[in-house]
Amino acid sequence: MVKRVMVIAGEASGDLHGAGVVRELKRNSPDIDIFGVGGDKMKRAGMEIVYHINELGFMGFVEVVKHLPVIRSVKKTLESLLKYRRPDVVLLIDYPGFNLRFAVAAKRSGAKVVYYISPQVWAWHRSRVKKMHGVVDQMLVIFPFEVELYQMEGIDAEFVGHPLLESMKTDLDRKGFFKRFGLDPKKKLLGVLPGSRVQEIEKIFPEMLEAARVIAGEEDMEVVVAVAPTLEEQYFRTMYSVEDVHLVKDATYEVMEHSDFALVTSGTATLETALFETPMMVVYKTSWVTYLLGRLLIRVKNIGLVNIVAGRQIVPEFIQHKATASNLANEALAILRSKERLASMKQELASLKGKLGEVGASRRVAERILQIA
Repeated sequence: MVKRVMVIAGEASGDLHGAGVVRELKRNSPDIDIFGVGGDKMKRAGMEIVYHINELGFMGFVEVVKHLPVIRSVKKTLESLLKYRRPDVVLLIDYPGFNLRFAVAAKRSGAKVVYYISPQVWAWHRSRVKKMHGVVDQMLVIFPFEVELYQMEGIDAEFVGHPLLESMKTDLDRKGFFKRFGLDPKKKLLGVLPGSRVQEIEKIFPEMLEAARVIAGEEDMEVVVAVAPTLEEQYFRTMYSVEDVHLVKDATYEVMEHSDFALVTSGTATLETALFETPMMVVYKTSWVTYLLGRLLIRVKNIGLVNIVAGRQIVPEFIQHKATASNLANEALAILRSKERLASMKQELASLKGKLGEVGASRRVAERILQIA
């Protein structure tokens, strides 16, 4: 019988998907002890937060190196918890830079190791698959094409469906959304989704914001900026000139759903926006060191998750030096002024949902955790 589960989810998307698993575990076993690294959503679901995701939101080679002392301290504390609290199962959610290393210690402690939401080994670092053999007891993947990659290396892998299918709910219809945030209902909406990591936002947001102003001016649109739940509106007001745009917090899915067009930072948000069938462009920019190292390792043609799942580029991508305000504005205006391009993009986006499996990923993950031990 599983009495204790340690969970490690190091970023906002992991907190969202982890919360669903925590709720299902508590529903099946109300007295189960769940603790580890997560965010507010996992805490509300019933998990004891040892470290908050806000303390671990590093991305990119340069950023990780700068925060190595913090990362080592966290790892040491969590290894102590393995020894003293003796979890039956350690659930690792995405966050591969940290979790793949921690998996070794978790397995050594005697716990069963379940990895949910695979590292993107099909995109880069395919050698990581071999390293998981004998360390990860079961991979629970969210894309069907990932199963074969692990089974070829003798790792037990199962496709559980994509958790977005169960978590993407909105509370406000378009009329209610416009009213709550003081938007002009006569105008179309341009959504800007700059991500949740400060180091990303610093690189990407100024270009996105400048482009949004040009697009909105040409097409008479309202601009809304989705503020990630891990950030405060005041951060944007202090760091950037945002007096002429609307900052929206705790309504990111509404921004995705009700926008007529969106500029989206590469990541899970591109897939989420796609599931609302909202036309978009993918934007990404990081430090040049991180970018150049990434180019040496990345094995896929497209970087946007929406395009990777589609198997081809269905929305434009603007990466690194191409991610300029002028490039973004020119391409967005070209799309918005073409009824044919807009209709084609919406049709392509609508076809993606069928590739993500059936609703119930969180339930299936919780069941596997309770079964594996």
